[in-house]
Amino acid sequence: MTTRTRPAARSVGPGGTEHGADDSTRPDPHARSWSGPLFAGVGMALVGSQVAVSGVLADAPLFAVQALRYTLAALVLFLVLRVTGRAIPVPRGLEWAWLAGVALSGLVLFNVGVVRGVAHAEPAVIGVAVAAVPVLLALGGPLLGRTRPTPSVVVAALVVTLGAVLVTGGGRTDAAGLGYALLTLVCEAGFTLLAVPVLRRLGPHGVSLHAVWIAAVALWALSLTTEGPGAVGTLRAEHVPAMLHLALGVTVVAFLLWYTAVGRIGPGRAGLFTGIVPVASAVGGVLLGGPVPGPVVWLGVAVVVVGVVLGMRTRPEVHAGSLPPPG
Repeated sequence: MTTRTRPAARSVGPGGTEHGADDSTRPDPHARSWSGPLFAGVGMALVGSQVAVSGVLADAPLFAVQALRYTLAALVLFLVLRVTGRAIPVPRGLEWAWLAGVALSGLVLFNVGVVRGVAHAEPAVIGVAVAAVPVLLALGGPLLGRTRPTPSVVVAALVVTLGAVLVTGGGRTDAAGLGYALLTLVCEAGFTLLAVPVLRRLGPHGVSLHAVWIAAVALWALSLTTEGPGAVGTLRAEHVPAMLHLALGVTVVAFLLWYTAVGRIGPGRAGLFTGIVPVASAVGGVLLGGPVPGPVVWLGVAVVVVGVVLGMRTRPEVHAGSLPPPG
């Protein structure tokens, strides 16, 4: 009796290149297992570090600063793609709508919600709203992938949210403040969830580049209409290092790390690491000479760590690379 050897399974990558199951260039699955959480953690720590420069930019025109930030970030991302020889993916069809959603929700409306929100609520209220993002990602991420949310990841997300709330604390607000807090929550979740359907074909570089330049255009329009053409001229020399940090560290590096992590471990599990943002902010404040947080804050930090560990002990969910292409 003769037997036939079954040919190795082959798949077609986003660029149309076939990859065999024994392809020596495939990433080490063990490396991917730790790189996803590492990238998510470092990316969110960088996002949390923006609090360190917020004081420097407190008297700067918000929309002009953000417009400059994303313009510079778009140029850097473009140069990175050209220098590394990567093709710049061109969105098509409904992919433009997904990318516009990422830019307008996560990068534009989020900033509007924060700025307008603090006029009606204490900053901690906005922070508590953003702290609930892990729950939205734990529920919404699998649904986008047409799978059921993983109960253990949802529980872990609730634990992370509890810890983040302990870190940020509470505050007073009015009805408008609650509305803006809800807006920031939805927009922050949209930054990740709306990117999931296009991550497979465009990749982290493509999603980051297109979302950033779209946001830059929108923010320039906001700056010109609300702050006036002379807003950029009011910026001073001390604002430049802060803007460079926002553009390079908090945008270029953090976005690439974050979207890579989402593609590798899924939005639900990656979302657990958003709890690191208030933790990084608290630690950064201490390193910059601020007061040492009280016991409740450190308890919150410990709870966030426990939640992340619980969530990462679960079996990985479907990641963006296996999601169906956008309609």
